[in-house]
Amino acid sequence: MGIKSIKTLRNGRVQIETGSIENAETLEKSINDKLGDKIETHIQRPRKPRLKIINTPEEITTDNIEDKLMAQNPEIRVGKGKIIRKFTYETKRHRRNIVIEVSAQTRKKLLENQGKIGWINCSVEDYLVAARCFRYSRFNHSIRDCRETETCPLGADNPNVKEYKAQPTEYKWINCRSYNHQSRNTKINEIHSSLIGNCPSMKATIERYKKNTEY
Repeated sequence: MGIKSIKTLRNGRVQIETGSIENAETLEKSINDKLGDKIETHIQRPRKPRLKIINTPEEITTDNIEDKLMAQNPEIRVGKGKIIRKFTYETKRHRRNIVIEVSAQTRKKLLENQGKIGWINCSVEDYLVAARCFRYSRFNHSIRDCRETETCPLGADNPNVKEYKAQPTEYKWINCRSYNHQSRNTKINEIHSSLIGNCPSMKATIERYKKNTEY
């Protein structure tokens, strides 16, 4: 079946990595046929790519971005409902960007041709962000879903950033410390805060995100 790896996770779960979705579907069917009344299976399918359309005009919103892109960019050849609007955000330089979710083919077309919107050719880039909880400082969940105790983003063993008095050379981020505990071979620098943009564990998280995206 092309099984690449098997890993035991928490709560009695087992993660099986296969060589393709087809192999995963075959394996899932076989397991369900033999053990369907005893266990539950779930195939983790690749995420759809997300793009950010940069410096969009004020009149362009998540409500009309799909219609505008389809009308002015016929070369992307996408049908109604295939551009999923996500959200709008503003950068520190007051640039207004819109994030959308598309198929791998539409992503390729938009990156090649950019996005014509109104009288502007807006730049289009991949939207790659490591989601981080600002309560526990860990990746892959939000503060809304967090059940852990508060952790300072500057010091892994300190609960409150307001009470943390260490110098920058003494900062230690919990994600990079955990990475080093789990990694047998590669060790990364953990002496920094969670707020820097070139954090090694953040880069590793984004690489895993890219690996699980359908490009």
